[in-house]
Amino acid sequence: MQKPKLGFWDIWNMSFGFLGIQFGFALQGSTMSRIFETLGADKDNIPFLWIAAPLAGLIVQPIIGYLSDNTWHKTLGRRRPFLFTRCNFKFYRIAFYALL
Repeated sequence: MQKPKLGFWDIWNMSFGFLGIQFGFALQGSTMSRIFETLGADKDNIPFLWIAAPLAGLIVQPIIGYLSDNTWHKTLGRRRPFLFTRCNFKFYRIAFYALL
């Protein structure tokens, strides 16, 4: 089975959608320094907060990828156990923060 060839307008529409996503990320990123300051961060520590997420992703994502590639669940498959675990963790974390 071959992949269908995309025409100019297909690629244009896809790129235009990604442009909107990039605008959303840019708007979110433009307010992060102010959010960090509101949460109590010093102006001198904000660059460390900006680099923390990419460094955490650089370290954690390969580890999770390695573990998920070597995991096989008989009903859930390869990646679903990690997705379910993460979704449950986030659900309980949000519920806990709502109680604070």
